[in-house]
Amino acid sequence: MNSVENQLLQVTQALEKQVDATIEKIDNLDVNDLEQLRKNRIKELQKQEEKKREWLKNDHGNYDELPEEQRFFDVIKKSDNIVLHFYTNTSERSKIVDMHLKALAPKHIEARFTKLNAEKCPFLSEKLKIKVIPTIVLIQKTILVDKIIGFTELGNRDDFTTEVLEWRIAQNGIINYEGDLSAPPDQQVIKKSRSFNFKWRTGNRNI
Repeated sequence: MNSVENQLLQVTQALEKQVDATIEKIDNLDVNDLEQLRKNRIKELQKQEEKKREWLKNDHGNYDELPEEQRFFDVIKKSDNIVLHFYTNTSERSKIVDMHLKALAPKHIEARFTKLNAEKCPFLSEKLKIKVIPTIVLIQKTILVDKIIGFTELGNRDDFTTEVLEWRIAQNGIINYEGDLSAPPDQQVIKKSRSFNFKWRTGNRNI
């Protein structure tokens, strides 16, 4: 048996021991242990529900506009994760962002989605260095963690999908994201398609 086979054998044995240990642990649980696990799970679910109620109370789940920049400071005190769109009425691209954020807000109630008219909030615009419209500011626990400036990172096109913007916002943990963060969704589809075509052609050669 060579060294590679030895290593594989050792890894397999280690995994088997872990599985056996887990099974033994489960088998040895008594009624009290199972009851405690059930109670812990119930507490966890209750905390999640409480958090959801708190989010909804603080206007999570909606995409609205802050009437004045002073309201921004109230929002960051109440919400840990904020997606803030700086727009102007003359920007057509701001309307595109509005459409996508309106779709994402009810899907991700863990974040507060809102917007501000950049022309009506000169202090914040200067403070956050808003130079391009639209700009999406991502704030976590009162700290600015990222900015999405224009559409450059969204494929540099106006017809990007909501999924692409969702992926981009998720890069810093502002929202919960279950997909692959390593590449935009549209590029992942292309990769899968190419992989499938390659395998299909390879299969034909072997027939």
